[in-house]
Amino acid sequence: MVCPVSPPRVPPRVTAVPPTRAVSPAVPPLPAAGTGYLSPGLPGGVPGGVPGVRDGSGSVHPVKVSPQDYRDVPIDIQTGKLLDWLVDRRHCSLRWQSQVRDVRGRVGAAIGDMPENREIKELLEGAYLHYFHCLRIVEILKGTEASTKNLFGRYSSQRMKDWQEIVSLYEKDNTYLAELSSLLVRSISYEIPALRRQLGRCQQAQQDLARREDECHLGATELRERYLTSCKQYGIAGENVRRELLALVQALPSLLAQVGGGCALAEAIELYQACVEFVCESPAQPVVPLLRFVGARGNTTVHEWRTGLCPLRVERPEVTEPPQPPPQDTIDWGDFALEPGTEGDGDTQGIDWGITLEPDPSQGDGIDWGDGDSEGAQITVVEAGTEVPEGVACGSDALTLLENAETRSQFIDELMELELFLAQRLVEMEEEADVVAISQFQLAPPVLQGQSSARVGSLLGTVRGLLGQLCARSMQHLFSILASPRYVERVSELLGQKLRQAELLGAKREALGRRRREALEEQRALEPQLDRLLERTKELQRLIEADISKRYGGRPVNLMGVPV
Repeated sequence: MVCPVSPPRVPPRVTAVPPTRAVSPAVPPLPAAGTGYLSPGLPGGVPGGVPGVRDGSGSVHPVKVSPQDYRDVPIDIQTGKLLDWLVDRRHCSLRWQSQVRDVRGRVGAAIGDMPENREIKELLEGAYLHYFHCLRIVEILKGTEASTKNLFGRYSSQRMKDWQEIVSLYEKDNTYLAELSSLLVRSISYEIPALRRQLGRCQQAQQDLARREDECHLGATELRERYLTSCKQYGIAGENVRRELLALVQALPSLLAQVGGGCALAEAIELYQACVEFVCESPAQPVVPLLRFVGARGNTTVHEWRTGLCPLRVERPEVTEPPQPPPQDTIDWGDFALEPGTEGDGDTQGIDWGITLEPDPSQGDGIDWGDGDSEGAQITVVEAGTEVPEGVACGSDALTLLENAETRSQFIDELMELELFLAQRLVEMEEEADVVAISQFQLAPPVLQGQSSARVGSLLGTVRGLLGQLCARSMQHLFSILASPRYVERVSELLGQKLRQAELLGAKREALGRRRREALEEQRALEPQLDRLLERTKELQRLIEADISKRYGGRPVNLMGVPV
């Protein structure tokens, strides 16, 4: 049997036509990680969580990549916009604040019933209890409330039920994540900057107060130096200005007696007298008579200088010590005494006005008009000084020549006159080239020609020494005190004012020192607070980053703007 053989099938000839497709813009190649790659869920990414790239025109194109390609790409979130980021991506609810308030109320009620546990006590003493603290409390309660666990693994303890309910409320809508983000934002935006500003103010206050302390110390030191310098000028130690000045006034006569005793200027006066007589070519009146008198008799009384006779008795005027000024906190009502009047009509009872009216029978009105035959008024003129016994020095005559202002001024004038003469004569003797002066003094007396420049210089030094003693500032102050006892009060007040100012600056320095130490103590108290706040902020950052990272498959998360 022959089977028919079918011819071989020849496939139809088909012309290959390329498929028609829309031409899409060129897609740039996938960039390396971190260089233009848009991670899913980030602003500007492709909707739906698909990774994409951005071209030169700004358009974003999806790129299909495997999960291993973007697993290590970090997610960077600005901390200030963290809450908005969580709400926009629906990790948290918009009503998270009301949910947090409900949870916080339950936490406050549950804290009142807690077992005795050291770790729980440390957690409760912290600044704020958040979700992770509640988890730790639940773990601790599992050990302390283990006896209340039943066969089904549940706890009959109300404490455990309360804290488990708190944890479940926290986990609802990720409320705990919103609360942690709110705490982190508040710490970064408000609490840490406020503490740093407060620390900066404390440090600035310490610098300013230390500078003002130094200024007060320098001012007080300068015032004390000026006080001691002024006291040295007055010739006192400065411990009790008033008493020391009065003691110097009592010792003034002995000081002036020493000055008068050292007035050995006979040679200088003779030289001056001889020069005057030689230049004037005629006998002249005695020069510097007071200097001659003091050099011969010493610092005697004005009475002896005026009369030439030694007084039989000297009645010196008493130096009245000024009264001690009253304290500043008291009121001086004077020395008058008020005697209350007896009871009677008016307030004038008991007051003697010193007026008596005695009418004269010969006159109707009792007033003497002075037109009667009365004797005339007798006026007796008494010559001044007639009542003072002869040979008694009293008043200004009882003062010594250097105590009396008038004779002391004359004494100083004559000393200056003698000084000028000796200085001029010394200059003439040192100028050897002056032929006219040499020829002029060839006919001078031996007293003038026998003097050397060294001797004249020695006499000039003696005169200037006496002038220095009398014209010293301390001596001038003593003369002022002798003339006016109230000058002591003025000097005491002037010097005491400098000392009081120095004491005020010292007290101000102590007050500034106390304020600086208070600022330092405040800084020492704030620094641990800032360290604890920074540590708590870093812990919140770590917890939030770890929680968000778990939601994105373990990708690294960076919260930007957290202070280190």
